[in-house]
Amino acid sequence: MREAASIDDETSTGFAAKGPRDDRRASATAQRTCALTRRERPISDLIRFVSGPGDRIYLDLSRKLPGRGVWITADHASIAAAVKSGAFARSLKRKVSVSPDLADETEAQLRRRLAQAVSLANKAGLLVTGFDKVNAAIERGEAAVLLHGSNAAAGGRQKLDAKSRAISRAGEEQALIVDCMTIDELSLAIGRPNVVHAALKAGGATERFAQEAVRLARFNRGMEAAEEIDVYDRQADGSPLREPSDGEAPS
Repeated sequence: MREAASIDDETSTGFAAKGPRDDRRASATAQRTCALTRRERPISDLIRFVSGPGDRIYLDLSRKLPGRGVWITADHASIAAAVKSGAFARSLKRKVSVSPDLADETEAQLRRRLAQAVSLANKAGLLVTGFDKVNAAIERGEAAVLLHGSNAAAGGRQKLDAKSRAISRAGEEQALIVDCMTIDELSLAIGRPNVVHAALKAGGATERFAQEAVRLARFNRGMEAAEEIDVYDRQADGSPLREPSDGEAPS
């Protein structure tokens, strides 16, 4: 399956220059209308797509591609439904080419960004791996994020999560718990074999990882369901989550 084209892996060559209908410029609190549901949402709850070369629909996770965007609620089911219903063509008022696998391709890009984020946190010296080291980081109050392979045995995860909750009751912030990468995905991203458990210390790279993890969790669980999962809705320090940012002005 090919991945959806996005600003992360393609240049903007071939896209129209910024014009009067360009919708990238907006404040962080701006709202846009989902082309599928016609419901207004904050841009943090939506994913932007644009029409590019060959009238093909391009994924624009970083909101950098020029032109008028088509905004879809940021979960798998909504994007799949938008493809089937012709929401992209209706929004743009012309025929466009849309991959039938756009929802899966979008998930692949989100997973790629998450892997890049954990790799950067590792390079920044904020990551420890292995049950004993993670347990020690929790005891010292240094574990801002707990990261478990999604296919890890339940026993080890439960012990670490319980330790984090106990530390939290003693006055420390409970770590954000993330389990949306497999052991193989974690190992590849970190560059070490058989990474089952990891902990991230507080820092800029950790915050970015947490943002990407929340984005992927919401994508897979559905926006409404994910809003009920408090652990996915907080930064490592307990403050409200900010939308991922690449320094661009969102559209």
